[in-house]
Amino acid sequence: MNQEYIIPHPWSIIEEGWKPSLVKSSESLFSIGNGAMGQRANFEEKYSGETFQGSYVAGVYYPDKTRVGWWKNGYPEYFAKVLNAPNFIGIDVFVNGQELDLANVQEVRDYRRELNMKEGWYERSFVAQINEEHAIKVVARRFLSLEMDELAVINYKVTAVQGDLDISFEPYIDAGITNEDSNWDDAFWEVEELVSEDHQAFIRSRTNKTNFYVATFMQSELYKNGEHVQYATHLDQNNTVVRHKAGGKIAQGESLTLRKYAGYTSSLNHEHFDLFPAAKNLMKKATELGYESLLKLQADSWNKIWAMADIKIDGDLKAQQGIRFNIFQLNQTYLGKDSRLNIGPKGFTGEKYGGSTYWDTEAYCIPFYMATKDQKVARNLLQYRYEQLDKAIENAEKLGFENGAALYPMVTMNGEESHNEWEITFEEIHRNGAMVFAIYNYVRYTGDFSYIPEMGLEVMIAIARFWHQRATYSQRANQYMILGVTGPNEYENNVNNNWYTNYLAQWCIRYTLEQISKVKDGHKTDYERVMAKTKLTDKELAGWLDVADHMYMPYDKELGIYLQQDGFLDKEIIPVSELSKNNRPINQKWSWDRILRSCYIKQADVLQGFYFFEDHFSTQELQKHFDFYEPLTVHESSLSPCVHSIQAAKLDRMDQAYEFYLRTSRLDLDDYNKEVEEGCHITSMAGTWMSIVEGFGGLQIINDKPSFTTRLPEQWESFSFKINFRNQILNVQVNKSGTQVTLEGKHPQDVIINGELHSLEPQMVNA
Repeated sequence: MNQEYIIPHPWSIIEEGWKPSLVKSSESLFSIGNGAMGQRANFEEKYSGETFQGSYVAGVYYPDKTRVGWWKNGYPEYFAKVLNAPNFIGIDVFVNGQELDLANVQEVRDYRRELNMKEGWYERSFVAQINEEHAIKVVARRFLSLEMDELAVINYKVTAVQGDLDISFEPYIDAGITNEDSNWDDAFWEVEELVSEDHQAFIRSRTNKTNFYVATFMQSELYKNGEHVQYATHLDQNNTVVRHKAGGKIAQGESLTLRKYAGYTSSLNHEHFDLFPAAKNLMKKATELGYESLLKLQADSWNKIWAMADIKIDGDLKAQQGIRFNIFQLNQTYLGKDSRLNIGPKGFTGEKYGGSTYWDTEAYCIPFYMATKDQKVARNLLQYRYEQLDKAIENAEKLGFENGAALYPMVTMNGEESHNEWEITFEEIHRNGAMVFAIYNYVRYTGDFSYIPEMGLEVMIAIARFWHQRATYSQRANQYMILGVTGPNEYENNVNNNWYTNYLAQWCIRYTLEQISKVKDGHKTDYERVMAKTKLTDKELAGWLDVADHMYMPYDKELGIYLQQDGFLDKEIIPVSELSKNNRPINQKWSWDRILRSCYIKQADVLQGFYFFEDHFSTQELQKHFDFYEPLTVHESSLSPCVHSIQAAKLDRMDQAYEFYLRTSRLDLDDYNKEVEEGCHITSMAGTWMSIVEGFGGLQIINDKPSFTTRLPEQWESFSFKINFRNQILNVQVNKSGTQVTLEGKHPQDVIINGELHSLEPQMVNA
C-alpha cells in the first residue's frame, strides 16, 4: 500500500492530522530551497520524536574518506558529502516555563502543513494542549527568498487559545551539527567565531579539508497582537550555539509573534573575512523591506517562474498536483544562476547520494531547463562539465587510460570521481556518452552551435579517446567489444557488450568526427587551438573510425531484438507479472547474488537507447523491444517510469503511458519506493516533465523544427505547456477537440503539428 496522505490540491502540498510516524516523510516532501540553499521541513521548536535534521548550502561539501575493507587501483579516495549545515531555523518555545515539544504535550489537534507552490512558502499550524488549563495555537510560516538567495524568513506566531500565558521564545543558531551518513564520524565543521550584537547573532564555521567558510546568521523581532515590541536581548552562548531570549505575557485570544531573518553567507560568494559584514547588509535590507514585502516579492518571483514552467492539466487533480510538485522542486534545487553548481539527485531534501552530480543532469535534467528557461541555463550545465574536463582526464589516468582520454565521474562535486561502489565506479561508463548526448541535444534544440568550437569539442575528443581505448578488438569476431561493464540496469554487473553502452560509444565517436569536420570548415581559429591542445593526428582519427565501424552489437535474429548484453538470453526469462508481491521490491527482498542472476531490469537500458536515439529506429522496432523488455522491468529506479511513459505514449498505449506518468509524478508524494523520508528524487522529476512534454506532447526536433505528436490521456480534459524554442515561446494546448499552438515571438516559426507542417506567425494555429 502506498503512503497516500497528501491531500490533492492544484497548487499546494497539504497534510492534515498529527501522525508522528509521518514526520520524517513530511520533512522531505515539504522541503524548501532557492537554488543556493535548502532545508528539510524540520520543526522550529524542539521535537524529541524521530526526525532527520537537514539544512544545506549549495556547493559546500566534505570529502568523506572511502570506507572499504579492500582497495583497488583507481578507487576513489573519498565520497563527497553534501554537508548538513548549521541550523538557523531553531526557535525553542516555552509556555509558562514548560518547553513546547509535540512529542510530549498533552494533545495535538488541528495539525496542518501546507507547501504553497504558487507563492513559494511553507506553513505549519496546530493547537497544542499544554495541560488541562492551557492551550496554544501555533502558525509558523517560512520561505527562502529567491530574490535574496542567502536569506530565509520565519514568522512564528503563538496565540493563547486557553488561559493567560507567559510565552518565551529562544531563537538560536547552532553550528554543532553532524551528518547522519558519515563514514568515520569525522567532524565536518570547525567553529571559528561566535558573535552576538543586540538582536543579531553570527557563527563563522569552516569545513575541514575543503576549507569552505560559512557564516550562519539571525536577527529577530517580536510582535504582540501585530504590533512591534522592543525587547532587551538575553544571551546564552556556548562553543557552538548562540541563543537569544524574548517573550511576554498574553491573555487568552492574544498573540505573540517572533519574526526571524536568517540564512548563510559563504566563501563561494564572499571573502571569508567579509562574511559577517555581508550578512549584516543583508539583514539591514531585509528588515527595511519587512516581512510582508519580502513575502510579496517571493510570490512575484515564483509567478515569473510559473509563467513559463507551468503545465496545466484539467480533469485530474492528482496528476496536476504531481507535475507542479515536480516542477517546483526542480526550481527550488537549481535556477541556473551559477555555473559552479549542479543538480543533486536529492537536491536539498536529504543526504543520500551525497548531494553530488550524476549523469542524471545530462540525460534527464537539461531538456527541462533548456525549454523552461533561457538557453544560457542549459549552457551553464554544459560549461560545468567543460570546466571539470581536466579532472575527468585525471580520473581516466587513474584507471590506466592515456593521451588525454577522459572518464567523467559517476558522482562528483568538483570533477573528481567520488562514488565508492566498484561496479559503478569502474563499470558504469555509459555516463561518458551522456555528456556527449547532452551537447548534441543542446545544439539541436537551441541552434547554438558556438558551444562546440568554444568548449564542447574538447570534451568530445577526450571522450572519443576513452571509447577508442576502452574497446577491445576480438580477433575471433573481427569486431570491437566493450567488456566488463554495468549498463543503466544496475541489476547486472560486470557484463560484456551492454548494447546501450556499445551503441552510445559508436555514436559518440561518429558524432565527434562530424563535429571536428564542421569546426575545421567554419571555425578555423577554434579548430587550430583545439588541435594544438589535443595533438590529434589523422592516424588516431582513423583508429576511432575503425572502432566505430566495427563495433559489435549483441543481437538475436530469432527474436529480432538487440540484447541487453551477451548473456541475457541465458537467464531464466520470467515476466515481473509472475513474481509474487512478497518478492517486491527485489532490491529489499532478494540477495544481490540472486538479483544479478535474474532477468529483472531496474530501469530502461536497451529502451534508454531507444529513447535517446528515437529517430534511429522505427516504431515497429520500438514496439518489439518494448514488448520484450518492459515486462521484465521492476522499475525500482526513480528514473525508470518516465522513459517508459514516453515510449508507451509513442506506441499509443495510453493506459500504460498514463500509469507510468502517475507513478513518476507522484513517486515521492505517494512514496512508491518506501524511502521518501531519506529525501525526494529531484533529478527524476525532470523525467516527469518529459513524460508530458515529450510523451503526451510528443515533442521532437525534426529537420531543425519543433514537432508535436499529441496524445490526450482519457483521464484528462486537456493539458497545456510552454517551451522556449530558440528564444521564442511556443504555447501548446491539447484538448479533446485537437491541438492548438500559439507563438510568442518576433519571427515566423515552422512547426510540425501531428504530422502537418505549419508556418506560425505570432498567432494561433488549429490542428
